[in-house]
Amino acid sequence: MGDTCVAMDEWVQDPTAHTALDEILPCVDNATAQETLYESKDVTFQLVGVVNQIINNVANIDPPPFSGFPNYNQSGPLVPILCNPLNADKTDRICQPGELDASNASQPAILSSNSNRVWKGYVCQVSAQDTCTTVGRLTPKMYDQMSAAANVTSGLTQYGPFLVGLLDCTFVRDTFTGIHKDHCPDLTKYSRWVYIGLAMVSVAVLLSLVLWVLYARERRHRVYTKRVLGEKRTEGK
Repeated sequence: MGDTCVAMDEWVQDPTAHTALDEILPCVDNATAQETLYESKDVTFQLVGVVNQIINNVANIDPPPFSGFPNYNQSGPLVPILCNPLNADKTDRICQPGELDASNASQPAILSSNSNRVWKGYVCQVSAQDTCTTVGRLTPKMYDQMSAAANVTSGLTQYGPFLVGLLDCTFVRDTFTGIHKDHCPDLTKYSRWVYIGLAMVSVAVLLSLVLWVLYARERRHRVYTKRVLGEKRTEGK
């Protein structure tokens, strides 16, 4: 137990050194991990931008009767755009009123005036030609594709930093630090108690065996003495 705690502490202090744990915990350097995080943020930013372009330039327009505009008979209330959690410089951004959070965009709900309305309420029924036959601005195909993009965006936003923490072993380092600080002292103390207890049991068993050997020897000696005395009495008679 003590060796394990020492190994974890050595790895936390210098993960790049040759320690007992460096071979089973391969970690990339921090620069590579941060580049991975930046790329995941860039994918999120670009993906939200594409979805919002579809909403603003296709779903939320009322196309004139002449050709040149995407027209599938869309109508009704405007579809809320997707909240982009990042600014152009990839810093965190606060969602504005009327924007839809990616984690809620594909949730089932009916159309309402609530600011937390979801895309499901804007889906229309379509004909064989994929044209809306009821009020709505999203066809089922559009909704499925937009929901998939929103789910990817939500996943990258929620789990991206955590996965990067696994990549550069930040999560493991924090875990080992917590274990070494909060649990190793008690583990060492209680392990010592267990060792002392086992040593006492071992000594007790050893003493019991010694006493049993002495008792068995004394018993055999008494039996032998009684037999000799009995033979002498027989000879005396």
